[in-house]
Amino acid sequence: MGDFPLPVNLVEGTRRFPDPGRPEWLAALPDTVRALAGRWSLRLGEPYQPGGMCSWVAPARDPLGRDLVLKVGWRHYEAADEAAGLRVWDGRGTVRVYDAHLTDTTSALLLERCEPGTSLAASAPEPEQDVIVAGLLRRLWSAPTDGHPFRPLQSMCDAWAAEFEEKLAAAPGALDPGLARAGMELLRGLPASADRQVLLCTDLHAANILAAQREPWLVIDPKPYVGDPTYDPLQHFLNSERLAADPTGLARRMADLLGLDADRLTAWMFARCVQESIDQPHLRAVAHALRP
Repeated sequence: MGDFPLPVNLVEGTRRFPDPGRPEWLAALPDTVRALAGRWSLRLGEPYQPGGMCSWVAPARDPLGRDLVLKVGWRHYEAADEAAGLRVWDGRGTVRVYDAHLTDTTSALLLERCEPGTSLAASAPEPEQDVIVAGLLRRLWSAPTDGHPFRPLQSMCDAWAAEFEEKLAAAPGALDPGLARAGMELLRGLPASADRQVLLCTDLHAANILAAQREPWLVIDPKPYVGDPTYDPLQHFLNSERLAADPTGLARRMADLLGLDADRLTAWMFARCVQESIDQPHLRAVAHALRP
């Protein structure tokens, strides 16, 4: 693409997950970014490296002199409501969104810039991360959901279960059938049995929490759904180096910090570990350890 800089993870993500239209979207990205810079009269810096798997993200400055971030993402179903969620949270624990432009294939967001922008993952040991993650989740869950047409968590879990079963059918013997069946039963059943519905982040982990000046820590890259709050710590677990050593202890710790039922959180952990275990074989041992 000539002199147009691309984050290495975005290139790798397009190679690994060549969804229909995504390679063409990447090829058109230089023109898309130039058009968006013109739309909002932005001066752009180099994109952040290594970046994310689905988005081109760079520092920007607008005519008012505001330090912002331009995020130009491949629009995929999990992240379809990012702008809407950020508007509802309105900076309470998350970055603010100032404007958005959505097309069939692109989600372009003009966001608050975090300074210094260091990730929580690079700033604190995991036990300290637990406390900060729990505090942020409690704030996110307090947002109103009435009148906002966010998708139910059930829809994402059903899609993941169907995708898992397709992968398992293509790789027979990759996983114990009983384990797979138990995991998918829970993945489909747990959303419907929740006694509380909140606005979920669904992708909260320490690399998606940045140090800022307006607040000590702000969440970026949410993928909003409405559903069981017990689901929301799961990505933090899946990114934890402690998961393999003591998954049950990790579940109890986060359940205590969040006021959640530890057995239900453990069941969610089991279901997600099974669901991820075809692409991430190291999670198979965790799933066996958590099996009900």
